[in-house]
Amino acid sequence: QLQLVESGGGLVQPGGSLTLSCAASGFTSDTYTIGWFRQAPAGKEREWVLCISADGRSSRNLLDSVKGRFTISRDNAKNTVYLQMNNLQPEDTAVYYCAANAIGTLQPGDWCPSRNDIQLWGKGILVTVSS
Repeated sequence: QLQLVESGGGLVQPGGSLTLSCAASGFTSDTYTIGWFRQAPAGKEREWVLCISADGRSSRNLLDSVKGRFTISRDNAKNTVYLQMNNLQPEDTAVYYCAANAIGTLQPGDWCPSRNDIQLWGKGILVTVSS
């Protein structure tokens, strides 16, 4: 069964850091573009955070609010993609979803794939930033 399994979420104080992991199982993810969406509470829309191509190229920053604070990386030997989140703020509170697209390259301009082109989703993991 093809799965993306997120880990590393939880409660953190403002200014703290977390590293989210997305482990692929049931398939080899090294030909996929993989990335992170997030969905804030109260019915906000799910939005791209960052994605990374199969060969490790990071997308452009899709959210001004995370610029300079969040970075994405991958370890294809471990079939895992990481989201390093530093200087977390309460507005980063959200459920973070890992997502995979079988086209392993970024869109022109280093954009992430359309949400409609996501073939596989993780179940999501909650990140809460609060004092």
